[in-house]
Amino acid sequence: MKIGKTLYFDHQATTPLDSRVFDEMRPYFGDNFGNPHASEHIIGWRAGQAVEQAAADIAAMIGGESDEIIFTSGATEANNLALTGLAKRAVGGHRKRILLGATEHKCILEIGRMLSDDLGYSVSHIPVDRSGRIDLNTLEGNLGDDVLLLSVMAANNEIGTLQDIPAIARAAARHGCLFHCDAAQAPGAFDLSSLARHADMISLSAHKMNGPMGIGALFIRRDLQREIAPVIHGGGQQNGLRSGTVPTALCIGFGTAARLVAEERSADERMILARRRDDFFEKLRMLSVPVWVNGPEDFSQRHPGNINVGFKGVTAEDLLSRMQPRLAASTGSACTSGIPEPSHVLRAIGLSEDEAASSIRFSLGRYTTDEDVEEALAIIREAIGDITDTGLLEAG
Repeated sequence: MKIGKTLYFDHQATTPLDSRVFDEMRPYFGDNFGNPHASEHIIGWRAGQAVEQAAADIAAMIGGESDEIIFTSGATEANNLALTGLAKRAVGGHRKRILLGATEHKCILEIGRMLSDDLGYSVSHIPVDRSGRIDLNTLEGNLGDDVLLLSVMAANNEIGTLQDIPAIARAAARHGCLFHCDAAQAPGAFDLSSLARHADMISLSAHKMNGPMGIGALFIRRDLQREIAPVIHGGGQQNGLRSGTVPTALCIGFGTAARLVAEERSADERMILARRRDDFFEKLRMLSVPVWVNGPEDFSQRHPGNINVGFKGVTAEDLLSRMQPRLAASTGSACTSGIPEPSHVLRAIGLSEDEAASSIRFSLGRYTTDEDVEEALAIIREAIGDITDTGLLEAG
């Protein structure tokens, strides 16, 4: 898709708001402005019923129930509520260890550091293989009856790796360990309808699934909710787990986006998206510089819109700057932009600093067309040519 004169290939940073989602949200910016927690009049009742339906739609997408959905400001807050909320309640118990995947989102790793420094938990990172998948044997060797929580993301935000969530969940369950899954990138990647059967807590974000920014959710299994301490205190809304007035319009948008993800035709959309991604990569391989793929080489094990590639002898920063303002892509997570260090995800799968510095994430989405792919390839080809012509191509 094009935004003005810019081709957008950064859907894993954020997705454009679906027009159908905005149409459903629009009334709640106008006459349907009621506070959904105002329980003494019809204006509040109507808003509250709409929010309840949105929660039901989100829950249905993952196979849960509406009272297991806690609205948050996004997946980062959901991750904080899941890990910090559980850890605070469990302080002093016999389960003193927390396990995190080595390629988790930066916020998960930062929360882990805080739980270690402030609450005294022993936090370990489970390594991944070259494709970014959790090594199940290593995971099994780290699990035990002293592990409180395991957190593994369903679909990686940088290299698109899809984890074997059922197998990971079974391993955790064998040791009585709770399992949290950051599924912010999972909508659009695979069928989520049974995810709640495998994970005790699931983090979600509307803006990663063609919904609005500023709204996310944490699924918390009903019988687990009493074990979670709130991280935002106030009026005790949302079962006492997250105080504050929820933004009605954003909740409605999130629910609508979830319904669209859960539709049967989503499977066809994923197939079309994967075909475009595969075509894009095959043509990238025909560039004048060697190109390699980061993450799963078996593309069935990665997000259908994700392709993270390295350009031999070319720095990603230089290539991205030469493509501006015609093509939007990124070096990795938007949440770590501005941090002058190699991607922890790329380093975890074994890339050198130079290889990581030569890698770019292209992420296609619902509105990407075949014409967009061809135009993007032409822009990349021209930028590579400019680098070659100016003698800036690095040796090696």
